[in-house]
Amino acid sequence: MRKIVIGIIIICLYCFPFVYFSMHLDFANRSMLGYLFMIIVTSLLAFFGKLFSKSISLIIGNILSVIISFYFISEMTGNERWGGYFKPLTPYQLLILVSFLNLIPQFFALMLANRYKKGNK
Repeated sequence: MRKIVIGIIIICLYCFPFVYFSMHLDFANRSMLGYLFMIIVTSLLAFFGKLFSKSISLIIGNILSVIISFYFISEMTGNERWGGYFKPLTPYQLLILVSFLNLIPQFFALMLANRYKKGNK
């Protein structure tokens, strides 16, 4: 029961549109801190998700985060400057690229959680 509840909490935390938030901070403030925030938070979620729950919650959470980010990015596409800011990529292409690249630190966090679990047994 505990793993199910923790899995649901992890999924809910992943529902934050991390990629949209990062892109919006980049566009509005010319700041890359949103991408750093995204990497740190999603890596921590992956670590604790693997440590206390099953990996399926991480997969579902990442998919939901991309879907929610896609929705918010589609709401911003009416802004001409938004579409041209991320050239040569479109905002949708950048969403896919950043989402894919964000899986890399999460994978390392999963490996670290596996080592931590094996060391404590």
